[in-house]
Amino acid sequence: MTHYNANDELLETLIEHQNEMSRRDALKFMAISPVAAATLIGTTTAATEAIASDAKGKIVIVGGGLAGMSTAALFTRKLSNPDITVIEPDPKSVSYQPGQTLVGGGVWDAADIVYNRDDFVPSGVTLIKDKVVTFDPENNKVVTAGGLEVAYDYLIVATGLVLDYAAIKGLDGVITSSSDDNQAVKAKVGKNGVYSIYFADGAADTWKGIQELIAQAKAHKGPEKLQALFTHPSTAIKCGGAPKKIMYLAHARLEEAGVRDKVELTFLPNGNNMFGVKEYHDAILEQFKTRGFKWLYKHNLIGIDTDTKVATFMKHWLEKGEWDPILEEYEMNLRSENVDMKYDFIHITPPMKAPSEVANSPVGSGKGWLPVVKETLQHVKYKNVFGLGDIVAVPMGKTGGSVRKQYKVLVDNVVAAMEGKKELPAAYGGYTVCPLITGLGTVMLAEFDWSNKPTPSFPLDPTQERWIWWMLKTKALKPMTVYGMLSGRA
Repeated sequence: MTHYNANDELLETLIEHQNEMSRRDALKFMAISPVAAATLIGTTTAATEAIASDAKGKIVIVGGGLAGMSTAALFTRKLSNPDITVIEPDPKSVSYQPGQTLVGGGVWDAADIVYNRDDFVPSGVTLIKDKVVTFDPENNKVVTAGGLEVAYDYLIVATGLVLDYAAIKGLDGVITSSSDDNQAVKAKVGKNGVYSIYFADGAADTWKGIQELIAQAKAHKGPEKLQALFTHPSTAIKCGGAPKKIMYLAHARLEEAGVRDKVELTFLPNGNNMFGVKEYHDAILEQFKTRGFKWLYKHNLIGIDTDTKVATFMKHWLEKGEWDPILEEYEMNLRSENVDMKYDFIHITPPMKAPSEVANSPVGSGKGWLPVVKETLQHVKYKNVFGLGDIVAVPMGKTGGSVRKQYKVLVDNVVAAMEGKKELPAAYGGYTVCPLITGLGTVMLAEFDWSNKPTPSFPLDPTQERWIWWMLKTKALKPMTVYGMLSGRA
């Protein structure tokens, strides 16, 4: 096999001529140049290893998903004599969560996103298959549901978040991981027109739901269009682009079946824009117009009657109040009203929150999330506690792309602290990436950071939909994540 470095001629040719290349050529490129493919997602697989530190200390990582296991793996590479324990209750992990959108759109099978977590436990790392229920940072220990007390010198919190379906009136249940017993949620979600890609079973059911919608559209004879609604809640969520991705894929499948004209697709976000970065907001808005989507800002799903197929949204807005002579401005008063909408198909993005074990503990915060210094990922109060991933209270970035940057920063800073250094050397700049699926074969690769400006890795207009990013999304990102990050190399 021919090997290329990260700046090889083939990579330069891809970037220069990517609009001209056939899909077959692109697949060939991905196969023969894995290093260049890795460069497309900002990682180097052939980096020279640094000399491992001799620093010592017991590290406990709470959470064995992508964030926790990648961190454990990198510690084993950065420390010459690591003492690492991971505490995680799940027997298996659906750690490649971006694949759930592809499952929901019928591109991947449900089995494509599942892997056996035990196959990726780094050598020398102790795995405790239990759940942490008590955080005791004053005494440097945690307690598991089984009553096991685990002491630490450094604690890493990587628990992820909770899908709070029960926060919507008419639904029940919460999900802390895709392998949970989610029967309470599935009593209403995954059938009768109500779907959600945010857990593994829900993603598989969503594809069935889209197929049912297509069949319903083919049989539909009335003058009024069928109604397909897509929601985005008032809370922070993982993968903020996912509610739109599944809408794009539903649109593509309806077009493919020749029944798009029989279904009205409406996006209902709680916020007042499509994306927090203006350039991407503008691009998405144009894509919505081109595809004939409807959208209603400032609508938050608060209830659903699955028998009558009626969704209730809280529509909210600001009204000008009295003049404040001191501030020399008008008061702005929040107003709201409930709006009922009929649906034939609805995709629900559930409200999300921190696990109660974190939120209600000394390491939690008033809003539940783990409060950390956003650059160093060190806890704001407990200096030997760090966090990363969906659980941390940082301005944005509950994505795997964020974790890929965060875990390297965290490990460097913990090792520095173990070595007794007064200043933490590494800083997270808020980078994240959203491969926004816009159709069957197109993706807009939205990269950004806390500057709220596009931060593209390549000299290509990041607001454009490109098939090459679809190839990246469907062919390269999963192996990079599962085999790159979980080995601490990507």
